[in-house]
Amino acid sequence: MQETTITTSQLDIACRISGPQNGFPVILLHGWPDDALTWNRTLPALHDAGFRTYVPWLRGCGRTRFREQDIPRNGQLVALARDVLEMADCLGLSRFSLIGHDWGARAAYIASVLTPGRIAGSVALSVGWGTNDPDQTMSYRQMQNYWYHWLMGLDRGAELIRNDRQRFMRYIWSIWNPEWEIPEEEFAVTAQSFENPDWADITLHSYRVRWGLATRSPAFEELEKRVAADPVIHVPTLVIHGGNDPCNDPETSAGKDHLFADYYERHILAGTGHFPQRQNVALVTELAVPFLLRNSS
Repeated sequence: MQETTITTSQLDIACRISGPQNGFPVILLHGWPDDALTWNRTLPALHDAGFRTYVPWLRGCGRTRFREQDIPRNGQLVALARDVLEMADCLGLSRFSLIGHDWGARAAYIASVLTPGRIAGSVALSVGWGTNDPDQTMSYRQMQNYWYHWLMGLDRGAELIRNDRQRFMRYIWSIWNPEWEIPEEEFAVTAQSFENPDWADITLHSYRVRWGLATRSPAFEELEKRVAADPVIHVPTLVIHGGNDPCNDPETSAGKDHLFADYYERHILAGTGHFPQRQNVALVTELAVPFLLRNSS
């Protein structure tokens, strides 16, 4: 496994590269609160299938750093998508597949909208498309699930994110994975990524800006308008959602077929929470690997 730093317009992105040298490239994007290690159990199956994998730490996580102090610590989802596209440019990847979980799934959807010709296939875990709009229709159950969004809109939530993040995130992991006994060492290793100096600012801006509680950056306004004007995805897409996900209820990924103009497939994993790639990796790879093989050209 090669650990490297990829320099984009705003970031020095920490990234792990592994798998067959000439394998078709797959970029794996972690979610929140998580980091690149979330894919450790997924990588062997991808490598055995012949894929070359690229696993970055997202902005604000792990060893990824902003290049300049005066760059706004922006958590807009289009910023995450632009990061992955710039990273692919730097790596010389003209065509590739994506696997994303949570924030990473949202970034993969947006990248698919912006550059469909570059993305061979996209696997999205635990998030449905069409759920980024602050005016979206939402059940009372899902509003209850988003309690942490609303909390982070308050000074009290910001205080927890800045000064009690380890206990807060351990609680999040616990309630989001009700049928998985979380290995404490696994959480502890990943939780080191939350100590990135920009993690709190990125977290708070990302959740606040989604609901109009923070300012969008003019630098990303063109991308925001492009996604809003035509959100239909023209990339083969596989959605995998935990049936017992207490963060994004499976209902939030249902009935989205009209937003996909290419092949679209959705699977619900019974007894699985918000982290299927950690809790139920065998079923995830059983679905994802054949899908990616069919769409790797």
